[in-house]
Amino acid sequence: MSKENNENKNSSLKNNVNSSDKVKIHKEPLFNIGDIVKHRIYPFRGVIIDVDPEFSNTEEWYQSIPAEIRPSRKQPYYHLMAENTETFYTAYVSQQNLINDGENGPLEHPDLEEMFSGMDKGKYHLRNEVRN
Repeated sequence: MSKENNENKNSSLKNNVNSSDKVKIHKEPLFNIGDIVKHRIYPFRGVIIDVDPEFSNTEEWYQSIPAEIRPSRKQPYYHLMAENTETFYTAYVSQQNLINDGENGPLEHPDLEEMFSGMDKGKYHLRNEVRN
């Protein structure tokens, strides 16, 4: 991506996250493993596969987020099996950037069956063999 395209993308993101979009930061997890969520800024959704009580990724990863939209470290972060219209992947997302999305049906991520036995009422259920 060219520097100009990257600057336009960051400018666009900054415009999409204005004072009216400010989200209250909750210190306690609002979501659980198996919940289906979507990102409030980027066009992807996923299922939660793990929860960190606070940021627990690399400093390099954290600094790669544009400063004007960088979330607080002092909130839960979620590991997701994520998908968008083009691909499947894993994502690491702050709580403030997630919205419940269980009402929009199941995901198509190819790895779901490794962890989950099925879905009911907008939530995936962990397989017994993957429970701690």
